[in-house]
Amino acid sequence: MLYENLLDIIGNTPIVKINNIFDTDSHADVYLKLENFNPGGSVKDRAALGIIEKAEKEGKLKPGSTIIEPTSGNMGISLAFIGSLKGYKTIIVMPDTMSIERRNILKALNAELILTDGARGMKGAIEKAESLASKNKNYFMPEQFSNPANVEAHYETTGEEILRDLPDVDVFIAGVGSGGTLSGVGRRLKEHSLDIQVVAVEPLTSAVISGEKPGKHQIQGLGAGFIPDTLDMKVIDRIIPVSDNKAFEFVKLIARKCGLFLGVSTGANVAAAYEIAKNMEKGKKVLTIASDTGEKYLSLNIYK
Repeated sequence: MLYENLLDIIGNTPIVKINNIFDTDSHADVYLKLENFNPGGSVKDRAALGIIEKAEKEGKLKPGSTIIEPTSGNMGISLAFIGSLKGYKTIIVMPDTMSIERRNILKALNAELILTDGARGMKGAIEKAESLASKNKNYFMPEQFSNPANVEAHYETTGEEILRDLPDVDVFIAGVGSGGTLSGVGRRLKEHSLDIQVVAVEPLTSAVISGEKPGKHQIQGLGAGFIPDTLDMKVIDRIIPVSDNKAFEFVKLIARKCGLFLGVSTGANVAAAYEIAKNMEKGKKVLTIASDTGEKYLSLNIYK
């Protein structure tokens, strides 16, 4: 197929059954929506495009503007390549605990990278980005953790695609970083049927949605350490905290049994899907998200 540019191929990602993760067949079917097929390699392409184009329409983002955003990595990559295509300079503020691969990809995409103290998590990165943005009127901050356009992008695209391709889904599962995917898709699915269960996934050692204190974890992309404004708690039926080791275990399992080389947050999503599906009757359908690719995590030595 022929496209004018990369923006035209964001979205419309495939859904694939991954029942190979089970050793028996007495369970619900598990499906994975492959958001790693987006041109930026992650689910964040949708929100980045939605936020940028809405800001352009509202006059908040103009020729000569600079995009600045705090991110754990994937949103930064999406903003960098979309910004490059649209002619914007991009500055990404990121905790220094994020993988070296993410940093190198951002540099390759010509983004300016500012690292903050990893001990302060995403809050430290947000404070730094806000401080810089407040001093320059030409800076535009997408604010993925509070911008409704993040949620709207998934409501209008991801949710619609799921209803088109898997209308009889019984359970939808997504990890929470900004909460945009879970909230947008969850809201759309609940409009379709209140019987669809929506499940949030978060790191076990930073289970703030469950009411626990924030803490360190290695599931990059999830668990910002606070509850984002973009997270719609009303759509959540259940919360499943997942340990680092369990996420790593399922990343390896997906690669070896399903041939899918995916990121750590996807491991957490699939671990939660496994727990739910094994206790559901055959014929039920559980869907979760492949958030990004595995190449960004090779330095974590998960595959030893």
